[in-house]
Amino acid sequence: MNIVITGSLGNIGKPLTELLVARRHHVTVISSQPERRSAIEALGAKAAIGTIQDVDFLIETFTGADAVYLMEAWEGIGSLFDKDIDFLAEFKKIANNYVQAVQRSGVKNIIHLSSIGAHSDQGMGSLLVHHHVENILRTLPENIAIKFMRPVGFFSNVYRWLPMIKSHGVIIQSYGGDQKEPWVSPYDIALTIADEMEKPFDGRTVHYIASDEVSPNEIAEALGKAIGNSDLKWKVIPSGELLNQMLSAGINEWVANGMVAMQKAQEDGSLYEDFNLNKPEFGKTKLNDFAKEFTKIYHQQNNS
Repeated sequence: MNIVITGSLGNIGKPLTELLVARRHHVTVISSQPERRSAIEALGAKAAIGTIQDVDFLIETFTGADAVYLMEAWEGIGSLFDKDIDFLAEFKKIANNYVQAVQRSGVKNIIHLSSIGAHSDQGMGSLLVHHHVENILRTLPENIAIKFMRPVGFFSNVYRWLPMIKSHGVIIQSYGGDQKEPWVSPYDIALTIADEMEKPFDGRTVHYIASDEVSPNEIAEALGKAIGNSDLKWKVIPSGELLNQMLSAGINEWVANGMVAMQKAQEDGSLYEDFNLNKPEFGKTKLNDFAKEFTKIYHQQNNS
């Protein structure tokens, strides 16, 4: 198959490219960074240098593809500390770019990286962007098949807490405790997408992706044990206090409010309502596997 991948060589894009090339597919990887060309080609893929904000570039790159993997990255839009960005509007623009490019290029098979929480436009916080993107993609003609992939929270997002863990020896959020919730490894996402590329495409389908179910306290315990800090705890603070901390740090106001609302949905379980009705087979990567990976990064940064 001729497959086009958006998202460059990120946490999902790199292992996905490696998997598809190993399975003898012809892979084109879109990247906005010219310096990524050599790394993409080293994996056996073709590099297409341009941006997903450029519809003409997308049309040219998508033309002739048997399937396209579509994603939108917060980092590709701008800094979370940029107070002037309307992230919801920007996500919608990218989705509309994809609609135009898919229709005008003739692509018939799409895999879209969406997210947990895309099932609802109420109470999902900043995950609302994925609900809107899915709905925009659903406006494509019915003869274009779409597989919406909805991973749960990424284990790799925990790296955002590294400064907090190092400076304060604690994980601070507005929810916590012993209630289990699903987490996923980017590699398990890549493997699921690679497998779905080789399965029949038919209509519009939704696929949840998860690797493990663990509680906040279990995460703190596992990470603390792995890095040699048995005192590491997951501390819960009022949502208003967390919001004020994020705003004081300069985070975009819409994003900060959205993150607090998302944590509320995690706490009351509403974020996982549709997931629980459609639970997938879990991937291979478990919390203890991630803790080993986390330990390497933790000590690398300590030694740098």
